[in-house]
Amino acid sequence: MAIAITLQEYLNNSGVDYEVLPHSPTSTSRSTARAANIPADQFVKPVVLEDEDGYLMVLIPSTHHLELGRVSRQMNRRLGLATEKELTQLFSDCDVGAIPPIGAAYGMNVLIDDDLTRLSDVYFEAGDHTDVVHLKGKDFQKMMGTAVHGKFSSPM
Repeated sequence: MAIAITLQEYLNNSGVDYEVLPHSPTSTSRSTARAANIPADQFVKPVVLEDEDGYLMVLIPSTHHLELGRVSRQMNRRLGLATEKELTQLFSDCDVGAIPPIGAAYGMNVLIDDDLTRLSDVYFEAGDHTDVVHLKGKDFQKMMGTAVHGKFSSPM
């Protein structure tokens, strides 16, 4: 499949340099990092949450787990995980489990864990299970300009 069309158009229109790196098929963020031979703490894992007010994407390192209660308290919302069916509809050009962490490309508000703001390089799913996107950390931060920053996860 390669890079998702929505993601590719968004990256191209953002004026950032990026590269797409192929790897053997994987099914988790951590296994993708291993297969692509990249540091797992530089691999961004998106978690999509929802409530009656809509969807929200939280970005965390693949080496961490989301603290849902903390996010709900900080956002003053009763958030839960989006279902697989909802994700399939929201990210129709992506494989299930290979959602890119660029919520703005899909019209979604984004929260970013503070642990991702200090990275010199960032990697993430390209929309399938065989490709990752690599960006310089400064370009990723530029793209996250309107994201809410905070501590939303903890190491596994």
